[in-house]
Amino acid sequence: MQVKALYEQVYSAIKKDIFSGKYKAGERVPSEKELSEHFKVSRITSKKALESLEKDGIVYRQKGKGTFVSENWENALLAKTKQKKPLIGLILTNFDDTYGSKIISSIENATSGTAFVILKRSFGLPEKEEQILKELLSIAVDGIIIYPAQAEHYSSEILKMVVDKFPFVLIDRSFKGVAASSVSTDNVEAAKKGVEYLFELGHKNIGIISPNEMGTTTLQDRFRGIVEAYAEKELIVNKNLWCTHIKSTLPEPKSTQEEDIKEIESYITNNSSLTALFAFEYNIARLAHQAVNNLGLHVPKDISIICFDEPALNIGSWNFTRLVQNEEEIGELAIKYLMDMINGDDTIKQKKLSVSLIVGDSTDSVAEKVDK
Repeated sequence: MQVKALYEQVYSAIKKDIFSGKYKAGERVPSEKELSEHFKVSRITSKKALESLEKDGIVYRQKGKGTFVSENWENALLAKTKQKKPLIGLILTNFDDTYGSKIISSIENATSGTAFVILKRSFGLPEKEEQILKELLSIAVDGIIIYPAQAEHYSSEILKMVVDKFPFVLIDRSFKGVAASSVSTDNVEAAKKGVEYLFELGHKNIGIISPNEMGTTTLQDRFRGIVEAYAEKELIVNKNLWCTHIKSTLPEPKSTQEEDIKEIESYITNNSSLTALFAFEYNIARLAHQAVNNLGLHVPKDISIICFDEPALNIGSWNFTRLVQNEEEIGELAIKYLMDMINGDDTIKQKKLSVSLIVGDSTDSVAEKVDK
């Protein structure tokens, strides 16, 4: 818990006495000397406390007479309270209807009337993230919620915040060896849930399609969940069925969608034993669906597809079987943890949330496929 500076303690004590009616409007409050003796602080400290009260309009000073409670001290206190709404920085790599927009909405709702939020995008670029962090810290934000850039190593600015105990919360990801509050999906359990559902449908040769960003804990945990699901069934994971080269869905794309569709077509053609695809992102599932169609195959008759997330309004698009993350709770918990830290609670809190499995039209059982 942060300890208030001495002058702030004197300031708060006088304000409390004014609020309780001990000192009424127009009445004199103790002098610098009297406060110094009463609180056992220096005259410099007591002077600063009175100057702060005067600056906030709670008292006024008359030369040679003393310091008195302002006639409109209640309005001054109200104005001071309104001015002290925390300023919060929110940094995301990017966002769209498939993931991120609900996090923003929940943070906006949770801070309505209580805090101001500045939204910035890093586009997954570590150098951009570092620049944004420096900018936010330079304007004296009270805390930061950050979806870290897609890099294996955290920035020096984040390390400085850890050392300085500056209030910040990580969302979606965490850093190994870094004591920081975080809120994320339990990606190990989520990936296991997806594979186990495919197992129930009779699939064993399951292809994994992921972005080309293997350094993030999110993807590492999802791959770990895949491996654990196979291990629990005493099945061997065939990593040759993993396609981890998708680059068009990155916040800063390094290939076109057409190039990635061709990549997936080649991947499916070269792995004819595939009966299901597990796309680690909704937009990757769309690319996979197009690739399957281009090959003259059909979903789910020939290949089933499951993915993470989906737009809130999916009018006219394919209804994928998907694992839906609880974005609203991620945002709500992130702002709660951050406000706790801003208010002096430096306890490290880490929460992993479960996903919901929504069965759509893109999965089918292997047995039923054979009969069709």
